[in-house]
Amino acid sequence: MTLKAFITGVAGPRLLNEEKAFLKEARPCGLIVFDRNIEDRDQLKRLVADYREAVGSEQQFILIDQEGGRIQRMRAPHWKIWPAGAQYGELYKSDPAAAKLAAELIYQMMSEELLDVGINVNCVPLLDIPVPGAHDIIGDRALSGDLETIIELGRSVAQGNLNGGVLPVIKHIPGHGRATSDSHIALPTIQASRDVLEQTDFKTFKALNDFPLAMTGHLLMTDLDPDLNVSVSKKIIFEVIRDWIGFDGLLMSDDLSMEALSGTIGERGRDVVEAGCDVALYCKGVFDQMLDVAASVPELEGKALRRFTMAHEEIKAPTPYDKELALALLSRLQA
Repeated sequence: MTLKAFITGVAGPRLLNEEKAFLKEARPCGLIVFDRNIEDRDQLKRLVADYREAVGSEQQFILIDQEGGRIQRMRAPHWKIWPAGAQYGELYKSDPAAAKLAAELIYQMMSEELLDVGINVNCVPLLDIPVPGAHDIIGDRALSGDLETIIELGRSVAQGNLNGGVLPVIKHIPGHGRATSDSHIALPTIQASRDVLEQTDFKTFKALNDFPLAMTGHLLMTDLDPDLNVSVSKKIIFEVIRDWIGFDGLLMSDDLSMEALSGTIGERGRDVVEAGCDVALYCKGVFDQMLDVAASVPELEGKALRRFTMAHEEIKAPTPYDKELALALLSRLQA
């Protein structure tokens, strides 16, 4: 079965009949779930199963933003409470080895909860480097304010997910840390020179360019492309993300419904794919907009299909780990 180059959200905790018919016809390559889609374990497990049945393909990405801290969709009392990214960075200052081990084991333990309900992609790690004066949309979601610390911890987070049978997504490529506004609301502008960005923001992504999935940031980087934001800029996607950073995995856009983008939802879907994103991500779950996105994007083919297939093949059976140690490290971070 040929899938189309978009990942979709849906409206609520259960698929509507019109959504089932849409999914069967449109054949997205993935589903992303949010708070509105989640009640408890059995319900979420059923939603994912019903989605897979509707599309009719087992080769699917089921995504979630389960970062920890203020960004976690699966919450107590049904699931554990997880630390924010910055908590690993704080531990790293005094005990780097413990921080890296904590990141790897805790995200593997988190992956157990995700895999249990059928989720196989977690949108972590953030590799953004926050700077003083930037908007706090990144804030404590970042692993650290230090480049080398982010690289070390980011690899541990990503590896922990992989060890747990869940694919990580490095984000927000090529770097959201300097953004002066929230891209959900407005287009952030980053005025740093390319030379500065190559020595800082881009380096975390270059160091982890071997992972299979990445998500763009909706950012206007004026020294690179004064007119088009990253997600719709061929120049940035090919010259920076693909060439300088060297990322050759599956590249998805950030959410099409964010106000940093312009045009209709369908135009946004078309624009991100034409610019070089392999897959458009649409999160909001508004039915008419789902139709527009599906109509605006092509089938997965060529390099995009190769990257999708190779990424999917990276999903392996979970490996054994020391859960008692993972719980102890979790307690240490939350103390």
